[in-house]
Amino acid sequence: MSDRAISVLAGLVLIATCAVAQTAKSQDEMIIVFKDGHQQNISMSSVARIEFKSAETPAASSKPTGASGTAALGVNHFVGKWQVGEGNGWSKFYITLSRDGTAKKTLGGPNGKWALIDNEAQITWDDGWHDAIRKVGSKHQKFAYGPGKSFSDEPDNVTDARNTDPSPI
Repeated sequence: MSDRAISVLAGLVLIATCAVAQTAKSQDEMIIVFKDGHQQNISMSSVARIEFKSAETPAASSKPTGASGTAALGVNHFVGKWQVGEGNGWSKFYITLSRDGTAKKTLGGPNGKWALIDNEAQITWDDGWHDAIRKVGSKHQKFAYGPGKSFSDEPDNVTDARNTDPSPI
């Protein structure tokens, strides 16, 4: 094939691509192209939000997963106000996890940051403590690690955790 023919063909492909993009834009549509080549059009006015799951599969994680052991948890699963135990058997406090990665608690140094790692919410507090909220079976638990410990160490205490306000923050 000559260079001229290749240039014309490339130009036609470019024009067709622009036409499809313009049509989708003018119709408020998004076109999703899957790995196998098939496409799906979605009206943007019907989309509330788009979420991406973690690349790690639960089977590759050493941490507990959902009751079925197969579902990966997303960030939205952990966003909200969690009631957790202090570890002494009766005292409760709250941890609030925001979508922007900030964390607040009502005990000790109140500020921290959190991230979804290994299918759990891992929280690092300014006071040196670390907490992890994990789904264990059909419930959640908070694993607390004192200053100087990591999430792979033995926890200082483990208590139940309950999301009291799973609405977006």
